[in-house]
Amino acid sequence: MTFQLSIQTPFNAASTAAEVMAGVDLTGQLAVVTGGYSGIGLIIAKSLANAGAQVFVPARDPERARAALADTEGVSVAAMDLLLPDSIQAFSQGIVSGGQPVSLLINCAGVMATPLSRDTDGHEGQFATNHLGHYRLTCGLWPALVAADSARVIAVSSRGHQIAEVDFSDIDFRRRAYDKWVAYGQSKTANALFAVALDRRGREQGVRAFSLHPGQVLTDLARHLTADEITAFDVLDEHGRPRVTPEAGLKTIEQGAATALWCATSIELNSMGGVYCEDCNIAPINESALGRKGVAKWAINADFAERLWTLSEQWTGMTIA
Repeated sequence: MTFQLSIQTPFNAASTAAEVMAGVDLTGQLAVVTGGYSGIGLIIAKSLANAGAQVFVPARDPERARAALADTEGVSVAAMDLLLPDSIQAFSQGIVSGGQPVSLLINCAGVMATPLSRDTDGHEGQFATNHLGHYRLTCGLWPALVAADSARVIAVSSRGHQIAEVDFSDIDFRRRAYDKWVAYGQSKTANALFAVALDRRGREQGVRAFSLHPGQVLTDLARHLTADEITAFDVLDEHGRPRVTPEAGLKTIEQGAATALWCATSIELNSMGGVYCEDCNIAPINESALGRKGVAKWAINADFAERLWTLSEQWTGMTIA
């Protein structure tokens, strides 16, 4: 078990993807990056490929993905939609049948603060996309992850997890009124709990899992927000340009990608797992302050993680062996 205690690392809140990846050689390794064709995910996918990895980017819009990644060698795009179980299964089977181990799985795709929607099974859309889709993908790729002998699964969570824990009595907002931010917070808590439960199951097979907050970066993830909502976050200066104060969590896109890349490649994390990270380090526990550095206790609670895993097994019909 790894505890939420900071470790010695040469990086900090202002570190960039290029700084984290300097000297990293991933030649011969296979990585899968969801959301790898826009925002932070695009930087992650390109950084891994530039370090020598073969990178697969599953995409709901393959044409857009190929255009975004056209200038990067070593990246392949395939169709996949996190809300469609059959498409996840088809992508996973394609990777596993290829016979090459998967060393890195970066679950970066996601949606934020969307209007109420549901998947084909009736599950709330943000939870279904951000958690259940990635749960299915990880289970589908499990044989290839184990075959790597030393693999890492990275769940890109958010400081937004501090908004809400998982409401196991009504995850899908059947009885309570839908709140897009509560739903988002719940899904990001689920990302962190997923890493806790996955790491417990995978560490004996050489698969470690981490979750993280990338920082506040204004990307296409904010496409469902109004101009007034964006203004309320105070992420823009008087000229309408993004503020950059890494220590306060406001980062460039290259800084936003750094922690995920650090979790994926850092030798400092060898023999560790199941922790929530930010600013290229293991994050402290946040006791109560919403919107501040650290992880809420409910997002690393082992009992909650097991409860979520069991429910995910029931709802998807999938698990790992």
